[in-house]
Amino acid sequence: MRRFDPTPLYRASVGFDQMAEMLDRVMSSDLQAPSYPPYNIEKTGENGYRISLAVAGFRADDLSVEVKENALLVTARTAEDDSAAREYLHRGIATRAFERRFHLADHVRVTGASHADGMLHIDLQRELPEALKPRRIDIAREPLGHQTEKLVQERAA
Repeated sequence: MRRFDPTPLYRASVGFDQMAEMLDRVMSSDLQAPSYPPYNIEKTGENGYRISLAVAGFRADDLSVEVKENALLVTARTAEDDSAAREYLHRGIATRAFERRFHLADHVRVTGASHADGMLHIDLQRELPEALKPRRIDIAREPLGHQTEKLVQERAA
């Protein structure tokens, strides 16, 4: 198993320790990451995102979307149906319980969720606080000293 050493990042930057820890976590995680249910992550605007999960066979009441700290947690309990009374020749639609976790960056919030046509859509928006937005800093000019003023006048003459 390969390990990522974040030490050079710590020497050359300040405040990126969370990113280094995340890289280390991703590099050390199992290669067999859960693949159910399949999902897409799309960018819907400059600061907008949408996570779409294929949840065929689940009702909206069977699904739960929660935000805890910087994690989005989508869970589903097994749908209660009359499958015992049915005789399947082939059962390809999985309705097994699942838990899918997405790590959210700072200042990303969930704005809504909808369930339609076997898809669960979760909309997210990144909102930077005013304190983190770029701002221009004015440079104050100090008055020229007495000797500097004479030098400038002499050179102008």
